[in-house]
Amino acid sequence: MAIELPSPPKVGMVSLGCPKALVDSERILTRLRADGYTMSPNYAGADVVLVNTCGFLDSAKEESLAAIGEAMAENGRVIVTGCMGNEAESIRAKFPDVLAVTGAHQYEAVVEAVHDAAPPDLGPYLDLIPQAYDEAGVKLTPRHYSYLKISEGCNHACAFCIIPQLRGKLDSRRIDAVLREAEKLVAAGTRELLVISQDTSAYGVDVRHEERTWKGRAVRTHMTDLARELGQLTDAQGRRPWARLHYVYPYPHVDAVIPLMADGLLTPYLDIPFQHAAPSVLKAMKRPANEAKVLERLRAWREICPDIAIRSSFVVGFPGETEADFQYLLDWLDEAQLDRVGAFRFEPVAGAAANALPDPVPDEVKEERYARIMEKTAAISAARLAAKVGRTLPVIIDEIGEPDEDGDIGATGRSQADAPEIDGNVFLRDVGNGLQVGDIVEVLIEDADEHDLYGAIGRG
Repeated sequence: MAIELPSPPKVGMVSLGCPKALVDSERILTRLRADGYTMSPNYAGADVVLVNTCGFLDSAKEESLAAIGEAMAENGRVIVTGCMGNEAESIRAKFPDVLAVTGAHQYEAVVEAVHDAAPPDLGPYLDLIPQAYDEAGVKLTPRHYSYLKISEGCNHACAFCIIPQLRGKLDSRRIDAVLREAEKLVAAGTRELLVISQDTSAYGVDVRHEERTWKGRAVRTHMTDLARELGQLTDAQGRRPWARLHYVYPYPHVDAVIPLMADGLLTPYLDIPFQHAAPSVLKAMKRPANEAKVLERLRAWREICPDIAIRSSFVVGFPGETEADFQYLLDWLDEAQLDRVGAFRFEPVAGAAANALPDPVPDEVKEERYARIMEKTAAISAARLAAKVGRTLPVIIDEIGEPDEDGDIGATGRSQADAPEIDGNVFLRDVGNGLQVGDIVEVLIEDADEHDLYGAIGRG
């Protein structure tokens, strides 16, 4: 007698915002899959749709509301979660028929809401569905790179930011749990680990850098111990994955990870959210760890590890920013020579202390300053990339192209100076057959522009 298994309910997911939210989406979907749900690639096939929102800026909120509206129009059975979940009343005022609204990283509440909306009624046959117990979990990034979230929340009170209101105070994960996850990811094919949090440098402060046992030795819940241990990971072929640090505030102990980069144990890359350089603006922003000797430390880091890449982001048009403050920032950038820079026009965010500050900068001035900082940083980037022409660099392959009219196959990758989605690319000419996504290959750099490099494998 044939037994017909019931069809498991299907869940759709729209994930918005930063990589930390993407990790939340992966964890939610992994839990749901373990409960017997399958994933739907479109609205039509889903029994319920999850929208993981971003609520950091008003523009992000508008994008989130638009995504909720689209999901409601296409499916009608929608659960809202994420950073905008703390504005449940405004969401329900606009979309009264949403099934539930939960806040950021409230995994249990989201899963419970999905269970209510589309019960996983698989009875005794749940254990017959192999995917329900796949330990690898659900990944929303390509197989060859993975985000490794080490903590939630933030202890800072920056004037322009509401992250502590959205995600709470710093809550560090156990270091042995983080390292176990990293080890599993590498075993499953991850070639690049991207360490993320709201403040990676503060990892473990909330638990007084407690010690745990890992591989028979004591390790502290501390950024330097984490970096050292990540540098020891290898896959089954003995290959060391890239390990890239994001959201690193320049506290003094950051100096200790630079030698690991010089020794090839850690990717020579630091993502440091400077936000500004003028002392008066930094004071108004209530920014931590921006002492006057940052430029000297950058020079020292480059002496130890000449290939280190520094990326950062800056806010222009913060309330009270004068032309002199902005020129100070431009002059600072000339000295700092950062490799990758993003810039943002200041936006008031509901609930942020900066909204009450005097002397708002007119929108037209913000636009003019934004254009000037982008022109400045593009010129710096172009010069730094031009200096790499003629060098051979390791490149991780993100995408293999289709043959062109001559039968040549190109590829898109990234150097160690480039994080996915936010930095530049390395475009490879005629890679031949056999190259695969996730491979790390040596590439001779033949050309450069303001943001990207161009080269080929096996020349020179």
